Amino acid sequence: MGNVAKSMVAAFAATVVLSAMMVVKAMMGIMPQLDIAAMLASMMGAPGNLALGWLGHFMIGTIGYGVVFALLAGRLPGSLIVQGVILGVIGWLVMMIMIMPMAGAGLFGLNLGIAAPIMTLMLHMIFGAVLGAVYKATTANT
Repeated sequence: MGNVAKSMVAAFAATVVLSAMMVVKAMMGIMPQLDIAAMLASMMGAPGNLALGWLGHFMIGTIGYGVVFALLAGRLPGSLIVQGVILGVIGWLVMMIMIMPMAGAGLFGLNLGIAAPIMTLMLHMIFGAVLGAVYKATTANT
């Protein structure tokens, strides 16, 4: 399996972990207005179609981050885990500066409150750490 495929496997695993944390957050009633799947579905012109929102979320997480991490792994500073966290923070910045305003949540999602950027940063950092750790595990013997 090539590095892009291994990176996509790692990105899928990280997306599963991130998604599980998002579901737990929602079940606990923490920031219910920060529903990424609903936000993506609305941005795709299908408000209320959560299946489409989740599909978009998994495609961004698996394909987008998977391909980019395969290209950047070894070129960023630190271990693969640190590199994953760096990519997660970069992705968070893109989300805060471009996606959140396009979704109507304002710059850095501040229309949803100060907790939105903080919570999404933590989630992106955990995503990146899992991405780097799984990628490291899949490439350990190559």
